Amino acid sequence: MRERRTVTVNARSYRTPRDPVVIVCVDGSEPGYIERAVEAGRCPFFARVLDRGTSAVADCIVPSFTNPNNLSIVTGATPAVHGICGNYFFDRESGAEVMMNEARFLRTGTIFKALQDEGASIAIVTAKDKLRGLLGHGLVLGPKRAVCFSSEKADKATLETNGIDRVLDLVGMAVPDVYSAGLSEFVFAAGVKLMERDRPDVMYLSTTDYIQHKHAPGTPVANDFYAMMDRYLGRLDALGAVIVLTADHGMNAKHDAAGKPDVLYLQDVLDRWLGKAVARVILPITDPYVVHHGALGSFATAYLPAGADRADILRRVAALDGVEAALAREEAAQRFELPADRIGDIVVVSARHKVIGTSADRHDLSGLKEPLRSHGGISEQRVPLLVNRRIALESGRRLRNFDAFDLALNHASQEVFA
Repeated sequence: MRERRTVTVNARSYRTPRDPVVIVCVDGSEPGYIERAVEAGRCPFFARVLDRGTSAVADCIVPSFTNPNNLSIVTGATPAVHGICGNYFFDRESGAEVMMNEARFLRTGTIFKALQDEGASIAIVTAKDKLRGLLGHGLVLGPKRAVCFSSEKADKATLETNGIDRVLDLVGMAVPDVYSAGLSEFVFAAGVKLMERDRPDVMYLSTTDYIQHKHAPGTPVANDFYAMMDRYLGRLDALGAVIVLTADHGMNAKHDAAGKPDVLYLQDVLDRWLGKAVARVILPITDPYVVHHGALGSFATAYLPAGADRADILRRVAALDGVEAALAREEAAQRFELPADRIGDIVVVSARHKVIGTSADRHDLSGLKEPLRSHGGISEQRVPLLVNRRIALESGRRLRNFDAFDLALNHASQEVFA
């Protein structure tokens, strides 16, 4: 039996794995998707997990977006520690609005790096390439050491950049369209092939929320998607892996009775109050893949001009229809555990069925073929946390999605899934 050691990452301790560990982050998977697919008889693996494993609901990070939550999961820490507070932000150092995809924005190490330093082999497969550099930061890449690649650019994977080449030959699939369920299926197919061939000690699989942005729990397309996932996870389970599944955020309908996006255009509001382009609204949901959400989410931050009466602006914003919270930078950083230097003077969170935009003329909504579903707010904070082992969870413990590695490495690996 492999000797197990302890590593410490961001003040949390983890035991090195005995059996292969697979952490799955299902992008946009609100509670209900798995349950409805099980009720439809589509998901035998998930049915067994719900019956004989561990099933709980946890809180994700707010803003409930992809980058901050994936990085919280793989560091076991909040954005106040790791620094990634959105998909997109205003970089004060450069004076530019930029994607938060580069490893230089990460302020701490990952659990992957600590485990690799103790001899563990790592495999990371993400649907979109935007996460790859952050997730693989600090790893020594190469066969039997670490591989890190995306479905989106699997055909471009090299030994030098990704620790693996000829990915399409391994998986037996072509590169899927970025706006398709196939992008996520490639992640799972690659995970199974890597487990069969290399048996990595730790595997991280991260999907895209293309389906969840368009299809609610229990709908035929959603059930098809989770049935696909169930097949691959069942194969990983059969290979002896400890599997912990969670999500980066939930999802809610964000449209009016006519099916039109229900939007508060905050830049337009501040322009009317303060003058054209005097304030700057930043939407942290923004990424290169906006067809399915139009860069509309439920969390925004705004930079105000010098001398602005912030308290008065907050009172006025809080009174707008559909605003759940309007907070000063300091209060938002404390409440949501964010790095105060990477958010604006105010933070605005919209209610369950509302989204926030900048100016109406800056959002291309032509790609929205179905009524808008999106995320980012407090109302998308609840996510599933499932383990294919039965664990006695502490009574009264607030579970977070970034407890995934703790459950996998410190608890689940000692149990058996029958």
